[in-house]
Amino acid sequence: MAITAFLELRAKPEALDQGLHAELHAILSDTRAFEGCLGVDVLTDTADPTHLVAVERWVSEEHDAAYRAWRAGDGQTNLASFLASPPVLTKFTSADEI
Repeated sequence: MAITAFLELRAKPEALDQGLHAELHAILSDTRAFEGCLGVDVLTDTADPTHLVAVERWVSEEHDAAYRAWRAGDGQTNLASFLASPPVLTKFTSADEI
């Protein structure tokens, strides 16, 4: 079953001028190319540009798990250095019956 993952990011204010968007672009290029990724969109809070949410769509929970494992190992990035707090990951499936 396909899943949608929301990755909520809280950037340090200075990160906006120190390459956060370039870092995210590089990270998300790899994410979008990862097997099972159906797409990724990034949303910016209209009231707070340091608050971003990456909306990731995955073919299955297994594909998402493989991606998370890769990111924790060989796919590690420098994203944490731009963040004011750890990212928050929430996963959803479609509620087709509603």
